[in-house]
Amino acid sequence: MSAHYFTNKPDTDHDRKKWTFPLLGKTYTFITDSNVFSRETVDFGSRVLIEAFSDEDIPEGAILDVGCGYGPMGMSLADSTGRDVHMIDVNERSVSLAKENASNNQVVNTTIYVSDIYNSVEKTDFAAIISNPPIRAGKKVVHEIIEESINYLKKDGTLTIVIQKKQGAPSAKKKMEDVFGNVETVINKKGYYIYRSQKLDE
Repeated sequence: MSAHYFTNKPDTDHDRKKWTFPLLGKTYTFITDSNVFSRETVDFGSRVLIEAFSDEDIPEGAILDVGCGYGPMGMSLADSTGRDVHMIDVNERSVSLAKENASNNQVVNTTIYVSDIYNSVEKTDFAAIISNPPIRAGKKVVHEIIEESINYLKKDGTLTIVIQKKQGAPSAKKKMEDVFGNVETVINKKGYYIYRSQKLDE
């Protein structure tokens, strides 16, 4: 049985690829490998979230990218916002690539490390958390990302996720409403929903 992109230590043979992609006005060079998510191009959901994210109404502080993969969301938002961005993934191969890609693209305001959801997260006062959650890992994992996020946000901090309707958007939206007491649909683009909740109380 082959490893998945949410495997901690993929043991499949390496198959590195190098390609470029424009995000928010900057062209990035990405190196990807076997057993990482969307290895051929920056997936559409991530691109929709990147374009929809705004840090205008959130407090000062760092951003956390949960399930960063090889780094496109975290890197582009680090560049566009100027904020420090923590980027985490359970997949050691993805984390290694994210570090390499951040270095190659001179994105210096990032901290990148392995974490199984929030187990190894180094801070509990993020201004925002973003995630393109690992749908194939199952609903339980997706909902844990949502449920626990509130414990890692400062007051007025936000959780922003992207999810397709057919991959569980309605239940994810309900979970965000249950956890935060609020949720808004920022955008719906070709069936990809961007949901945003804000931590209103300590």
